Amino acid sequence: MSGTLVLCGAPIGDVRDASPRLGEVLATADVIAAEDTRRVRRLAHALGITITGRVVSCYDAVEGARAEMLTEQLLAGRTVALVTDAGMPAVSDPGYRVVAAAAAAGVAITVVPGPSAVTAALAVSGLPSDRWTFEGFLPRKAGERRSRLRGLAAESRTMVFLESPHRLGASLRDLAEAFGGPRRATLCRELTKTWEEIVRTDLAGLVDWAGDGRTVRGEFTLVIAGDASAGTARPARDAGASAPVGALWAGTGPHKTGAEAAVGPGAGLAAPTQAGPEVLAAAVARLTAGGMPARDARKAVAAEYSLSPREVYAAVIAARDSERTETPGTDER
Repeated sequence: MSGTLVLCGAPIGDVRDASPRLGEVLATADVIAAEDTRRVRRLAHALGITITGRVVSCYDAVEGARAEMLTEQLLAGRTVALVTDAGMPAVSDPGYRVVAAAAAAGVAITVVPGPSAVTAALAVSGLPSDRWTFEGFLPRKAGERRSRLRGLAAESRTMVFLESPHRLGASLRDLAEAFGGPRRATLCRELTKTWEEIVRTDLAGLVDWAGDGRTVRGEFTLVIAGDASAGTARPARDAGASAPVGALWAGTGPHKTGAEAAVGPGAGLAAPTQAGPEVLAAAVARLTAGGMPARDARKAVAAEYSLSPREVYAAVIAARDSERTETPGTDER
């Protein structure tokens, strides 16, 4: 009689989120296949249990070979627990090949449900969650990443991405360029951990947040609203009612922003004209140089020139790209 493969959901930060059943499985399994054998032993210690079975590594580079060996163990009647460093195995983590091999062999497969950064971020994002898609990590190469995002620009469902700290800034810029700066988005950092942070704003606001000189650390889950113009997503809030990053993060809701207060006679902007990208970008730059947040500056310029904030953001991006094209070697993206 064959054994059972048990997929074990591990805590994503706070060990107190581990279920009692997880401890039982880790304590009694004949074999534990772990992404990191040291971390699973630390988890067992934190749960106050003793691992009695054999512990083997099962990370990306060796998963293919381990799948065959673990299937042999399962066919021999043993219970195999599969656990990754955090969250669910096989969800942007090692495990898919092990599960596929066990399924092909007709072995019983069950799951110990556990925490997930994906569903946790979706739940706290404040964005539509009735229909959504998980996109995992974006490609590392800029060209491949931008191509992927162009294909997703018209996606009507809410999208969830994972990103590493050293690629976060570049990915946010590419997302804003592909989807438009005003697209609603929520960034979750270090969920359930001591330095948990949740930023609810739009993509332009997240670009500003990531580029304000802060040191970007931790693990990031990004939730982005679908394209409302596709007709099936819930309507996005009116761009004119959006609030700056801090207000949205604090949950204070829409209010009159600094940009709205600045627009009017004597606000310092040129009279409305058929302005090109360079003119609009320069107007935004003048306001930000005076201390106005970039997002509010774009709204002020949009109001003065009878444009949408998205059009002004696109103009700023176009002007920046034009400048970089004319000055070789300055593009750091």
